[in-house]
Amino acid sequence: MYEAIKKEDIDLEYNSKPIIAITMGDAAGIGAEIIDKALFKKEIYDICKPLVIGDLSVLVDALKVAKVDLKFNIIKSISKAKFKFGTVDVMDLKNIELNKLIMGRPQAMAGKASVEYISKAVELALNKRVHAIATAPLNKEAMNMAGINYAGHTEILADLTDTKDYAMMLTAGNFRVVHVSTHVSMREACSLVRKNRILTMIKLAYEALQNIGIKEPKIAVSGFNAHSGEGGLFGREEIEEIIPAIEEAKKLGYNIVGLYPPDTVFLRAFKGEFDVVIAMYHDQGHIPIKMAGFEFGINVTIGLPIIRTSVDHGTAYRRAGLRLGTGDPTSLIEAIKLATQMAKGKFGI
Repeated sequence: MYEAIKKEDIDLEYNSKPIIAITMGDAAGIGAEIIDKALFKKEIYDICKPLVIGDLSVLVDALKVAKVDLKFNIIKSISKAKFKFGTVDVMDLKNIELNKLIMGRPQAMAGKASVEYISKAVELALNKRVHAIATAPLNKEAMNMAGINYAGHTEILADLTDTKDYAMMLTAGNFRVVHVSTHVSMREACSLVRKNRILTMIKLAYEALQNIGIKEPKIAVSGFNAHSGEGGLFGREEIEEIIPAIEEAKKLGYNIVGLYPPDTVFLRAFKGEFDVVIAMYHDQGHIPIKMAGFEFGINVTIGLPIIRTSVDHGTAYRRAGLRLGTGDPTSLIEAIKLATQMAKGKFGI
């Protein structure tokens, strides 16, 4: 269906603006709607060259609820892209039968398609045909209905890029959090609070922040237990695993501060005292980030050989099903902007 990727297709080294592949996510959610709204803003085309990977029929249908006026340019090769405001370049994978799609509900068809959009984007990024990927939300239940058993985008990307050490970094402006564990049970999260894993997250956070232009990131480390264990009274993870990781990181030259209790460290980071906080598990980091900036929060997968940013919200099935056109594109716009910033740094554009 698509032309073979050729080296001469496009030369990333000599592009004036980064090419950002935007994946459509779950077709039954708000992905297509927020993409249409985001790409109706000229500011996106002023900073990058956006390319959508998804299903044209869904994007066209979403225009009704997005209430924007766009044209679409179907391409099989990036060399055919126009990258012109008002005309959205689309790699149409034709995975969705629109007459069978039920908006607002998880379906195997949409789950399978959402993963195939990601696979195509990763292929392009690994072959250096695009500078970065920005993703709209997918749905874990829909993926599982299709027999694709991943916890989420992060795990799919790690598998497709054969990456062993990776992490999720959430950002809301200059407020950032990297997680030691994410999509696991609390029981398993306890078992993942280990010195070597924490040290790996510190290293990944440091490298990611350098990539966005922070030369010497100040990294704070959160405790795991209440009051950071209170000297062992409420748990020994701090004594046996977290503090040793902090001490080792300092020896390696990282600008580490802490250990700090989890009920105070995030507020201090929000006020600008630190560049990033290492959180010990999913909700410990997600709750403060979403409180700080639910509308404009971004998810960045760090440790990959490619750049990937994403919205920090789900498919919003309820909104999508009602077709009210209330999907907010702010998070996607911010994800595209950050992907652009990171690509400029990496490729020297």
